[in-house]
Amino acid sequence: METFMSINHSHRVTFVTILSVEFIMGVLGNGFIALVNCMDWVKRRKMSSVDRILTALAISRIALLWVVLLDWWTSVLSPALWNTGKTRRINYTTWIVTNHFCLWLATSLSIFYFLKIAHFSNSIFLYLKFRVQKVVLVTMLVSLVLLSLNITVTNTYFDICIYGSKRNMSYSSSPSNSSHCSKLYFFTNPMFLLVPFTVSGTTFLLLIFSLLKHLKKMQHNANGSRDTVTASLLLYTIFFLFLFVNSWSSGVQERYMIHVFIWTVGVAFPSGHSFVLILGTSKLRRASVLVLWWLRCRCKSVESLDP
Repeated sequence: METFMSINHSHRVTFVTILSVEFIMGVLGNGFIALVNCMDWVKRRKMSSVDRILTALAISRIALLWVVLLDWWTSVLSPALWNTGKTRRINYTTWIVTNHFCLWLATSLSIFYFLKIAHFSNSIFLYLKFRVQKVVLVTMLVSLVLLSLNITVTNTYFDICIYGSKRNMSYSSSPSNSSHCSKLYFFTNPMFLLVPFTVSGTTFLLLIFSLLKHLKKMQHNANGSRDTVTASLLLYTIFFLFLFVNSWSSGVQERYMIHVFIWTVGVAFPSGHSFVLILGTSKLRRASVLVLWWLRCRCKSVESLDP
């Protein structure tokens, strides 16, 4: 079975470089969102619903990036420790929790934009539109039920694949056992993520339909949010496809480069989407322009001090 150290040196360097850039950009982008919203909250003593969602989403994505980075470094520096049942259970559980909140908060954001921007005369839509905060709250509560079920199913798989085998005195940490448990996990988890993906896709299509129907009336006010939701769904779709491809290829141990590529694409979603949100939100966009202007002034002042 191939490992990270057994692949071509240039490929290792490329992968480490891309993953490091994605991690740094993801932490900076999501950290910027959380910092701006928290500073605004301290200044105004209040935080809007969308800012609360964005802040929680940013924090959850920073946690997810750290989980992925630590998991990968453990697999590289200590493969024996990483491949133990206890370590893999911890890794998978933390990944489920952080990734779950990332996706469901992104789904809540798409629901919020949909109910705030779209215009329909349907009575059910109007009922939900005037109760958008309650809709988001109920969405997150339902997601907690799915999270509990997801963790329970994953732990059951581990009990069957690892600890059940131990009780039968036939336990082995061979690649086939590891691959089997991984495949079960990577197949099960996307099934739970199908719900938020379907909700986000539905709200996206309905929002586009509404914008096309009222294009002349809403174009000026809705362009930023429309572009944000569009880019969000595209990245969300790529990430969801990554999860399914990962489940299909989890048993192909001899093609390690496939896993490397899938891993890199998966990290791109929580990293890249933060900049989509910054560019698509007026307050964050203005704050980013101010930061860039300040950095430019600092660079010029430093250059002027050089002899």
